[in-house]
Parts: sequence; structure tokens; C-alpha cells
Amino acid sequence: MARNLDITSLRSFIAVADSGGVTKAAGYLHLTQSAVSMQLKRLEETLDVSLLDRSNRSVSLTAEGEQLLSYARRMLALNDEAYTRLTAKEFEGEITLGVPHDIIYPYIPPILRAFAADFPRVQIRLVSAPTTRLRDMFGRGECDVILTTEEQAGPGGEALVTLPLIWIGALDGTAWKQDPLPVAFCQNCIFRSGVLKRLDEADLDWDMVVDSDLDNAVEAVVSADLAVHAAITGVYPRQTGPVAHGGRLPDPGQTRIVLYLQAKEDPMLVALRDMIRDAYLSEWTPREASQLTA
Repeated sequence: MARNLDITSLRSFIAVADSGGVTKAAGYLHLTQSAVSMQLKRLEETLDVSLLDRSNRSVSLTAEGEQLLSYARRMLALNDEAYTRLTAKEFEGEITLGVPHDIIYPYIPPILRAFAADFPRVQIRLVSAPTTRLRDMFGRGECDVILTTEEQAGPGGEALVTLPLIWIGALDGTAWKQDPLPVAFCQNCIFRSGVLKRLDEADLDWDMVVDSDLDNAVEAVVSADLAVHAAITGVYPRQTGPVAHGGRLPDPGQTRIVLYLQAKEDPMLVALRDMIRDAYLSEWTPREASQLTA
């Protein structure tokens, strides 16, 4: 049957080896000399070896003691790491931030980094989900702060900027020339109904070529030049870009970036709100972002 080495005894053994004697080790460990000696004796009895050479006035390690010292240091380091990790109170709070996947870049990573620098003991959790789902989560109190993409800000929401939507497709693609127009939208895409309505108003036939609630499915068919999609200007998946359709396709509309804050008196949430505001407003003001062209 396996025998277990006592961590406390190993700690005393290391202290003796490092200090060169039981007396100094006892002072370092805030123990009596007899307590340290008893722990060393217990360790030697467990292993059935002599760990210290006591033939001279100074204490030295035997060959077995030198071998154990290497193991003991690693065992003690791992013990202390595990104990610290599981018992330390590293955070003084937690904030859940919800952001749709298509507006995470380029603003959210530097915002998270700046917030972590200012509040190192606050844990921030990022949730990426469509706007409709984020609004539901916010209503249930599951998110402290959310950013959404909506035509109009809802109750309590603050519209930060208004950004145009543009048609995107595969780089050098030709899907936009097809009739009917192949389009790709997630089932829960906030832009879907408005863009399709604009296609209908323009008497442009269209065909939905993807039926999925996953954004990467849309990105796959668009980058493969099997469909076009409407996205916020400047936010395009890899291998896609603006479609130079020359007016063949109708204006897909615009969207607002809206900020919702759960507790406006919480100083940490206020700080995060200000960072988000600054990131967007420093980029788009004083001119209206809605006047940008693709």
C-alpha cells in the first residue's frame, strides 16, 4: 500500500537543509527545536533512511537526503500553488459584459485590457450572443452591461453611434450579380427582417441560401461566394469585403450601437460604461457616422 509523505515534515526538512541547522530552521518556522526534530525523525522513519549526517557539529545531508530535497521542493511548491489557487480571494467583484460577435472587434479587446489594468481585482466575463438574446439576458439580470445593434435604442438604452450597413460578399466574388439574389442571414440576425424588406421594396428577387442560427455558417457561404450578406461598415469576416454593386442592390439600412447598464450607480459599471463611450465617440464624433459610405 502506498505511503504518504507529510507536507509539514517536508517543509521542516527543507528549512533545515536551507538554514544549515535545526535551531535556525525552528526560528524560521516559528516552531520549537523539539518539534522540528520530531518531524525530521518521523520523515526518516516513514522512508526508513537517514536524511541528515549528524556526525559533525554542523548538519549536512546524506545522499538520500540530497535526493529527497529535490522532490521535497517540487512537492511543496505544488502544494502551495494548489492551496493558493483554491483559497485566494483574487477578485473583489465580477462584471458580465454582453456583446454581439460582429462588434467585438476592434473596440472590445482594448476596452477589456484597460478595465483590467484599472480594476485588477475585478473579474470581467464576456458573453457573445445576438442582440435579441442579450436583451433577454439583460432583462433577467444575467448581464451587467450589454452592447446591442438596433435600429432604435430600447428603454434605458443609450445610442452611442449610428453606423451604415453595407453589402458584403466574397473577395472578387460574383454572387451579387445572380438573379434571384442569394442572401445569407442567421435566423436570429437583428438585421435580417429589415434588409429583406428593403429587397422586397426594391422588387429584387432573393433566395435565402442558409438556414442556421450560427454566424459561422453565414460567414462560410458568403466567403465561398455563394451568397451576400449585410454587415456593419468596417466589420467583415475574413475573405469577405464590400460589394461594389454600383447601385444594383438597395441600401441595406443602418444600425445603432446601443449601450445598456444594469446599475448606473455602481462605480465599476460606470467606469466600464465610460470606457465604452470613449472608444466609440472618439472614433466617430463629431461627424455623423451614418454619413459614412462603404
